[in-house]
Amino acid sequence: MRHINVMKRRMQLPVNFLKCGVAGWCLEVIFTSVESILAHDWRLMGQTSLLMFPIYGCGAMLAPIAKGVDWWIGERAVGARDRIIRHGMLYMVLIFVAEYGSGAWLRARGMCPWDYSGSQTSVNGLIRLDFAPLWFATGLLFEQITKKKGI
Repeated sequence: MRHINVMKRRMQLPVNFLKCGVAGWCLEVIFTSVESILAHDWRLMGQTSLLMFPIYGCGAMLAPIAKGVDWWIGERAVGARDRIIRHGMLYMVLIFVAEYGSGAWLRARGMCPWDYSGSQTSVNGLIRLDFAPLWFATGLLFEQITKKKGI
């Protein structure tokens, strides 16, 4: 029985990587299709890139990192609201770092599928600071979809 539990734990990260990759793709298609309304394109055509799958898939690491931070600071008796805010803020920062880093790496190879240069809140065209609430919520969503059943 112990061997089966070890195997389940080992398979959890790849499964969560797939869950986050697919969820990220779906969120991006929905977001870009809603964005088309602002351009008066009522076809609601959404888009993404194959390159985005592994970037979103790395969202599987968010909850384990938050769990490590919780352990490091000590799980004091804080309410659920405080934990959600702490995790959301942590996820937002981690997603910004990952987006900036992966974007810089892809741009250096001429492969970056996004360019935020036209935005006033852009940092080097790689991240948009006004997306902070979206990344806050996306991180919490990834935490929920990667949560073990029964927890």
